[in-house]
Amino acid sequence: MNIYKELNGIIEYIEENLENEIKYEELARRLGVNEYTMQRLFSLLCNISIAEYIRNRRLSSAGVDLQNSDNKIVDVAIKYQYESATAFSRAFEKFHGIKPSIVKDNPEKLKIFTKIVFTEVEPVQNSIEYSIITRDELVLYGEGIDTTEAHIGRDAPAFFQEFRKEYCSKFGEPNYGMTIYEKRFESDKLKYCVLYDRELEGLDKYVIPKSKWIVLKIPSQNAKDIQEITCRFYVDFLPSSKYKLKDIPELEYYYDDVTELLVALED
Repeated sequence: MNIYKELNGIIEYIEENLENEIKYEELARRLGVNEYTMQRLFSLLCNISIAEYIRNRRLSSAGVDLQNSDNKIVDVAIKYQYESATAFSRAFEKFHGIKPSIVKDNPEKLKIFTKIVFTEVEPVQNSIEYSIITRDELVLYGEGIDTTEAHIGRDAPAFFQEFRKEYCSKFGEPNYGMTIYEKRFESDKLKYCVLYDRELEGLDKYVIPKSKWIVLKIPSQNAKDIQEITCRFYVDFLPSSKYKLKDIPELEYYYDDVTELLVALED
């Protein structure tokens, strides 16, 4: 499978249906994966959630409609799948920075959010070594920061170092990193945590349910190496595999200058 070609296919499907309901199960079907995996692939490659991408394309198109036609705001709102003119106006002003009622007098202030086009390169056929394990419920303790798909590559390593400075002298090296995708189908917001595998006073508790995991062993704890392998896993390996992801936070397990990336799988 050329994942970039397939992603261009779902981009075209989105473009053709900006005025209609867009079903995530249909996008996932076109990629041959489940909805969660489709969401993860899109956000990883685009640094934006698919929900926000669709919303931005609709609001961008709505701005052009209001500028070039005499359509009422409520009609444009309904056209682009908003339940009310009020909800549309609120989203429109947040995106464009102006109210839809004054677009014709301020066309220069409209924001254009262009369609994504993927370069259809052939994937590099490098093997990825992995194992499948089942783990019982895991209870971890630590702290986290809020970030986004676009900024986690910068924020996570910085927070990890801050956490080490704060707690290493008291508790030793942390064992885990964790990425929690909040409102998975609605936002690109997420949370990155650094954690210990034992209860420690003053740290937040996180419970990871029993699950089956795919484990990738990375001979490094360097953030760039981890990000590179993670990207290869999602872009090159996962679309051509039989595995479907489960909506559970991703884990990184650190030991002996090694990182294990753990991604939960459907049973």
